[in-house]
Amino acid sequence: MATTGRLYGVGLGPGDPELVTVKTARLIGEADVIAYHAARHGRSIARSIALPYMREGQIEELLLYPLTTETTDHPGGYQGALDDFYADCAERLAAHLDAGRTVVVLAEGDPLFYGSYMHMHKRLAHRYPTEVVPGVTSVSAASAVLGRPLVERDEVLTVLPGTLPAEVLAERLRDTDSAAVLKLGRTFGKVRDALAEAGRLDDAWYVERATMGAERVAPLKDVDPDGVPYFSLALLASPAERTFVPEPPPAGTRGEVAVVGLGPAGRPWLTPEAQEALAAATDLVGYGPYVDRVAPNPRQRRHRTDNRVEAERARHALELARDGARVAVVSSGDPGVFAMASAVLEAAADFPDVPVRIVPGLTAAQAVASRAGAPLGHDYCVLSLSDLLKPWDVVAARLTAAARADLVLAIYNPASRSRTWQVAAARDLLLEHRDAATPVVIGRDVGGERESVTVTTLGALDPEQVDMRCLLIVGSSTTRVTDRGVVYTPRRYP
Repeated sequence: MATTGRLYGVGLGPGDPELVTVKTARLIGEADVIAYHAARHGRSIARSIALPYMREGQIEELLLYPLTTETTDHPGGYQGALDDFYADCAERLAAHLDAGRTVVVLAEGDPLFYGSYMHMHKRLAHRYPTEVVPGVTSVSAASAVLGRPLVERDEVLTVLPGTLPAEVLAERLRDTDSAAVLKLGRTFGKVRDALAEAGRLDDAWYVERATMGAERVAPLKDVDPDGVPYFSLALLASPAERTFVPEPPPAGTRGEVAVVGLGPAGRPWLTPEAQEALAAATDLVGYGPYVDRVAPNPRQRRHRTDNRVEAERARHALELARDGARVAVVSSGDPGVFAMASAVLEAAADFPDVPVRIVPGLTAAQAVASRAGAPLGHDYCVLSLSDLLKPWDVVAARLTAAARADLVLAIYNPASRSRTWQVAAARDLLLEHRDAATPVVIGRDVGGERESVTVTTLGALDPEQVDMRCLLIVGSSTTRVTDRGVVYTPRRYP
């Protein structure tokens, strides 16, 4: 059996060919048959909109209305004449579909919004594979060219045809928040009277041929009824558009500081809350490489600093906020774990009127643990080997205490260019209380381009493998390594 064709009803939008959707443009270019309606003069606005997307050699089916507003001697009257016309058009398109051709029926605006296509759809969609592609409506276009919202929050939008009786129009217009009245043309005088009766004439706008070259916008009460075309509408925009909107605070008013955790690396590790705080910021403050991890935005000022000036950085951020800026102080991982949150809160004592909030992030310990398995599955302690802000004897005492308590250790800042001996010293301290076979995870640049995760043992830990980009996880007596190299610490303690 021959394969039947496929029927598409495609919305062309309000008139501007650039408002045709990508899908509609593609379907027009691929179609075997392009069908469109027109009045008796034969000129089709739909075809003129679609023309840039049509190609040579396509079959065109002009569906010419037998009448628009004229009288007819058809036995069934006006409606009977149209019913016969639609039936004939449907059979013409069916002949193409039966022959396996793809048929695209053009519709201005949206195909199922006061459109002629729906008459084809009702007659053919149950017989052939059919798809309707929505389009921008004239109502949306009118709202856009006016620059006024249709509805806000729980307001109600009512769409009315101007052909309704005047008393019905007035009643509907009186009882709604926003309204669009279509099909003006000969009905314009009646619609204007209904708006006046409803007490809403002063708020009504007239929009003619929205987005087209002959577009016209005016207060409806000032429009001359003579010459109003069918392709025009009356619009009552959202009452909320007149609601007072406070001006932005003047320069010098109070801003805020958000201390934002960027996670260990890259956008996939960034929380939605952190993304929101970064997007709202006027200023970014932080260690240069961390600031560089935030996508540039020319609206924002970027304040890059050295890694060893935390106190100065915190004060600078608070000063900016005091002068009205919305500041995001960025930290890798979580800002409350060996990062900027403490420094900002300490400095904030001198800025009592500046609000400070902490936006958490995924920690490096969590990231490394997830790559290795679940080494932090039981009690653990987080410790920094850096002796820049605390003496080594404090570091050593805490290492010893954690080792005696049989806690898993997540060790930050194990080494740097100027600190090369601490890893070996920490290993030796831990070996006084841990078996040499204790699992150790070395996570380097987790989440970054040079990520690596190495599983070794405490006895075999080579300090030369550890640098400033690493985090160490040292297991407890219960931490295990599976045959597949997965590291975990059971939740049950013997």
